[in-house]
Amino acid sequence: MTPLTVSTSDPKPLTSNDARDVPSSGLHMRDLQLLLNPWLLGLAVFLVPSYIMLAERVWASDEQGHGPIILGVTLWLAWQRREAFQKLPDASASIAGWLLVALGTVAYVVGRSQYVDTLEILAHLPILAGVLMLTKGAKGLKWGAFFLFFLLFMVPLPGVLVQAITTPLKIAVSLAAEYVMAGVGYPIARTGVILYVGQYQLLVADACAGLNSMFTLEALGLLYMNMMNYTSVSRNLTLATLIIPISFCANVIRVIVLVLVTHHFGDEVGQGFVHSFAGMLLFGVALTLMIVVDGLLGRVFDPRGRVVTEQVMS
Repeated sequence: MTPLTVSTSDPKPLTSNDARDVPSSGLHMRDLQLLLNPWLLGLAVFLVPSYIMLAERVWASDEQGHGPIILGVTLWLAWQRREAFQKLPDASASIAGWLLVALGTVAYVVGRSQYVDTLEILAHLPILAGVLMLTKGAKGLKWGAFFLFFLLFMVPLPGVLVQAITTPLKIAVSLAAEYVMAGVGYPIARTGVILYVGQYQLLVADACAGLNSMFTLEALGLLYMNMMNYTSVSRNLTLATLIIPISFCANVIRVIVLVLVTHHFGDEVGQGFVHSFAGMLLFGVALTLMIVVDGLLGRVFDPRGRVVTEQVMS
């Protein structure tokens, strides 16, 4: 057995290279400099009133309840990737950057003064894109491209457009639920978006149409693909497209569950806790289907996005 020896020599001084390997906690000085950057402070003063408006008027509704989730995830993910942004070389002011800021500012002022929520929030995107170009150039814009696209899901849709999409969605969900339940022998009938089962009648409301869940799941799907670092454009587009029917199917399952609970246990149970639970069930089913579909796509596309073809050995 080798004897245990104790060194009495002076400890080796810590070099600058060693110091970089020592994990640190808390904020670095460059993080503080980033938080106190004049551009960031200016954006906060300029744009925060819009988010206060959203919290008071828009995000309180069921249709736009996903807004704070989109904003929170964007801020968290941008903070996690701040080192990549800080390592980018500073860029000189560009005409394109100033044009984007000017365009966004005009749209912001018009939207806010005329109470057009969609225009006011949509104006944030060119302003943010312009600031990225003015600070880090095209590379900065490339760094923030995903965040800008992700924030699109936070923009409130115009009421006319929401109504135009919601009505056919409600009819399609009602029709699908009626078809499935009639196929397994339940006494169900439908008039428009009203389902009749036994002695009960259930109205498929706007919240049950699935537009909100469709936007939320599409945003979560994009976040999932980004976190998985998928570089295949064809695979990403295929999964993003398939999320739409996945969301629709999950919403049909939600409506069927509510109809079944109401039919067997009464209207009070169906409209109580189970109604809220059905919303959680919707996202659980949709996320499960999305992961399953992604696994299947992994067998169809190789890492470069090319379709995998089986080679027959002769």
